Amino acid sequence: MVENVDVIVLGSCIMDFISYVPRIPKVGETIHGSRFATGFGGKGANQCVAASRLGSRCAMVGKLGQDSWGQAYRDHLQQEGIDITHLSQIDGQSTGIAQINVSESDGANNIVIVVGANNSLSVPDADLAAQHIPKARVLVCQLETPMSATMRALELFPGISILNAAPALEDTPQKLLQLPTIFCVNETEASLMTKLPVESVLEAKKAIEVLQEMGANTVIITLGANGAVFREKASLTTVHVKIPPVDSVVDTTGAGDAFIGALAHLLAKVDSPESFGQLVGAASEIASMSVRLPGTQSSFPKISGFEKQILTKKYDLEEI
Repeated sequence: MVENVDVIVLGSCIMDFISYVPRIPKVGETIHGSRFATGFGGKGANQCVAASRLGSRCAMVGKLGQDSWGQAYRDHLQQEGIDITHLSQIDGQSTGIAQINVSESDGANNIVIVVGANNSLSVPDADLAAQHIPKARVLVCQLETPMSATMRALELFPGISILNAAPALEDTPQKLLQLPTIFCVNETEASLMTKLPVESVLEAKKAIEVLQEMGANTVIITLGANGAVFREKASLTTVHVKIPPVDSVVDTTGAGDAFIGALAHLLAKVDSPESFGQLVGAASEIASMSVRLPGTQSSFPKISGFEKQILTKKYDLEEI
């Protein structure tokens, strides 16, 4: 176990089985795809790899099946330089899998996951990891693994924590909203949680207000091509982070995970940012880079010193 860890991720590891298709099929429809690929996914591991590729020292806490995919995943994360002391393989369980269709016309996707061994991640796993990584600066969690382990990790962690509340819960426990330093969802997830439409920047602003009324601290809602909207806990101001249009979108799979991983990396490495908006803008930049390439983790950029580069950049931030 690495003694000093920048980012610790408690979450899922899932093998991606990706079909590239002319368009997303309708219900009951069979269409021909053009090609097939396998890749390493799962929101937890994706976010861990995204942070690691930007230069953070990362550790992964999770579960894999005692199968060939599980061993391949362990080897892969080690090759990415990630500490896997608390990434274990479970007898009698399959490694989690995701079936992904990616539209070649616009990069849109739909995904079905079978989490398998990820369901075995438990409160004792969170306890054990907390004992061994006391100096980690940022904790990242999601909801593809049991909520009990996620909540325990958030309770124990003394530093900055990010909860990417995906897949979204229609009735989100208040404690889950209150525990993380930063609560991050996309527009679809925000709509499900608040029972409000979230299709515009102003609607995202309203959803943030509702989430904070429900107990959340700093809230970020990512809006794909429309950037992101956030409001910090102690602020009365909501900010829209605009991003330049992205030419030649190839695959949007994992863009949200690239954003979370980049944000975690920046929070761990940038001691005195110009503003929180600067970090959100930089994380949005990384997400924009990822959609230009196919695949999930394979699309995440590897940039040395990115946290230093952003200090000289001006991102398009608008108070709304």
